[in-house]
Amino acid sequence: MLDIRVIRENPEEVKARLKPRSGDAWKLVDDVLAYDEARRNAETEKQALQSERNATSKQIGMLKKKGEDTSSIEARVREIGDRIRELDRVAEENAAQLTSLLMNIPNLPHLECPVGADETANPEIKLWGEKPAIENPKDHVELAANLGMISFEDGARITGSGFVVYRGAGARLERALINFLLNTQTVENGYQEVGVPFVVKRECMEGTGQLPKFEEDMYGTEDQQMFLIPTAEVPVTNLYRDTILQESDLPIKMAAYTPCFRREAGSAGRINRGMIRVHQFDKVELVQILKPEDSFRELEVLRGHAESILQKLGLHYRVIELCTGDLGFSSAKTYDIEVWAPGQGQYLEVSSCSCFTDYQARRMRLRYKDADGRNQFCHTLNGSGTALPRLYVALLETYQQPDGSIRIPEALVPYFGADCIRPEQA
Repeated sequence: MLDIRVIRENPEEVKARLKPRSGDAWKLVDDVLAYDEARRNAETEKQALQSERNATSKQIGMLKKKGEDTSSIEARVREIGDRIRELDRVAEENAAQLTSLLMNIPNLPHLECPVGADETANPEIKLWGEKPAIENPKDHVELAANLGMISFEDGARITGSGFVVYRGAGARLERALINFLLNTQTVENGYQEVGVPFVVKRECMEGTGQLPKFEEDMYGTEDQQMFLIPTAEVPVTNLYRDTILQESDLPIKMAAYTPCFRREAGSAGRINRGMIRVHQFDKVELVQILKPEDSFRELEVLRGHAESILQKLGLHYRVIELCTGDLGFSSAKTYDIEVWAPGQGQYLEVSSCSCFTDYQARRMRLRYKDADGRNQFCHTLNGSGTALPRLYVALLETYQQPDGSIRIPEALVPYFGADCIRPEQA
């Protein structure tokens, strides 16, 4: 969440930086200030009354020693006690309202973030490779069906629409991609592999910013206190919640494979054919925890780690920078990496690489002790390295052959165990 001191000291600047974002979160700033002032006023009055009560209690003791009547003074002490209890209630109520508002205000965009209303204003900053020349390309749904690799019908039968069953070479390709992604990020790019639970507490979802804003998109338990993870970002980043690290511990770089679960409740009307938008999908996530002065520089490095996957697989892609109106709730700066899918005739997002500054760390109380012994909030980064379904789609559609087979790119052959998927092998 945002630092209340920043809002208190620079409210108009905070509003100005929030206004280019989608939504009207900037309008909450005045309410934040009002609840903050009411809470502080209650605390100030309480402290003054506590001092008066302490002084009066001493006076009562002195008067009693002299045998004097203290009934009126004792009545005042009781009045002070009643008022302090009322002020505690007022301070607590205002603090709760303040926290609720802060939890619903997004991060401040980076000062150099491109300004725009929506995704149409996202500038393209990089192109890699060339679109493959395929005459009348088939899409992944037809390719996978012909090879018996994927069954959407089985997924719908056992769970519902938006779920997929992999079979034969299809399941082997999924497993090969996961191992390839993990090995690339751990062996070559220096991330520590971690294995984490696929279910987390509500406070962990709040810590990384999925809740409360996106609750309708999440799979929660009956009491909404536990959730299936929407991304490994949640459990991996929260490994260090309520922690004070040493400066020498930083940077921390972690990579994790997990399935991800999302209802996509707000995605009606968006492209969702085949595997492009599903409710359960596999992903390898990259998370970094570091000092503030390193975060934006390391975001560029992390982006390169995600890009390296597509380069190794020989897949054409582009990088775009998200404008203010398309920026994720917790992010200050984000790059999306989009791979070309010939059968779709369009780019598909396979990675989103973001710097969250200290926004998540404040929600998680994640700090480190600097060289002067002061506790400072860490900065957090994450990026998909990468998400599987759309990578899978692009791979099938890019490497389809005229005879209906799928060529396996050289970098993936050691993991898959063959250089081609043919109908008779599937």
